[in-house]
Amino acid sequence: MDERTRIVVTGIGAVSPVGVGVEETWEGLIAGRSGIGRVTLFDASKCRTQIAGEVKNFDATKFGFSERDARRYDRSVLLGVAAAYEAIKDAGLDFATRGGNEDVCCIVGTGIGGIVNIENTTRVLVAEGPRSVTPFLVPSGTPEVTAHTIALHHGLHGATFGVNTACASGNEAIATALRRLRQGPEVIAITGGTECPICELSLGTFGNMKALSSWDGDGDPTRVSRPFDKRRSGFVIAEGAGILVLETLAHAKKRGARIYAELTGSGQTTDAYHFTAPEPTGTYVALAKRRALEDSQINAEEVQYVNAHGTSTPYNDLTETIAIKKVFGEHAKKLYVSSTKSMTGHMIGGCGGVEAVVCCKVIETGIIPPTINYEEPDPECDLNYVPNKAIECRVRVAMSNNFGFGGHNTVIVLRKFE
Repeated sequence: MDERTRIVVTGIGAVSPVGVGVEETWEGLIAGRSGIGRVTLFDASKCRTQIAGEVKNFDATKFGFSERDARRYDRSVLLGVAAAYEAIKDAGLDFATRGGNEDVCCIVGTGIGGIVNIENTTRVLVAEGPRSVTPFLVPSGTPEVTAHTIALHHGLHGATFGVNTACASGNEAIATALRRLRQGPEVIAITGGTECPICELSLGTFGNMKALSSWDGDGDPTRVSRPFDKRRSGFVIAEGAGILVLETLAHAKKRGARIYAELTGSGQTTDAYHFTAPEPTGTYVALAKRRALEDSQINAEEVQYVNAHGTSTPYNDLTETIAIKKVFGEHAKKLYVSSTKSMTGHMIGGCGGVEAVVCCKVIETGIIPPTINYEEPDPECDLNYVPNKAIECRVRVAMSNNFGFGGHNTVIVLRKFE
């Protein structure tokens, strides 16, 4: 590939249960600090589970929103726009003075969209009738709103749209942006994922399908999310957003941008097996990994770190382990595989963006965050999951996995820029 078709990461932003901003999030992750606790955003006493990963101390007015608009927009939009503000600033871009910005696209994934606003508006509808329903419901949180709000705030005029492939949405948005930059005409992409699913409707439906863990950690919610541990019993729902600034290498070099990593490729498949359960042989998860490696022109043996989807559900963690072994063979034993969802919880469409940021930081710092709460090994999950404590390792190639209900599998690969 030439400098026009090589794509690099020049800015990162994150808002997560572990911290507001990349620095706070990263410091929390490598310290093994969980952001999971009892739900405070609403009264969850009627739900099967009352724990979640909430973003704490978040003030949307610090990220370009008036107090009125901060009340209007769904929280998923607020988090995504905040992460984009950080990423754009980190990249050293000033779109207000740059020019027309017709060559900047914005592609953001969300698995659910504005479900909190939908729930709240439905309550008004039932209590007061349709004449009392807000006219701002649709423009406040449908799946494309985060992308076009980022474009509105920064004056971006390239293609702008949302992506929805359930829990793979963040990675899918990044993969879509990668392809778009390779083909042009845009040379910059603002991309990643966002989600705020913490409401009665989400906890009700995920809880009733028994996807969420109903264990309270024996009074300590931080113990509940335990990917790959034998006693894992379901995921912990969470909110958050992660955004990357991607550029063609030619554009990044021309303006002298700092480069975190090169985004070398992506792979996507569909299980076509079940509404929620992964296909148990891992065949199509493995195929997505192989396609990502082929697109990257990277051999499996070059990968050192895998940021696992690692949801802490019995089937996902087993299937992911099987798929990793299918693709990497004997090299799987040499891989470092960690699930940062052990600390953030599962941010649905937001996890791909945040976990891509994590991979960039791993490559930049040479530190791999742990899988916390790994206490009792599962004989069927027998890889090195970086248990409980971060390690130092100079990582050249990292892979990030996202898999979604409905069998959506999207994998991206990042490499140290050379």
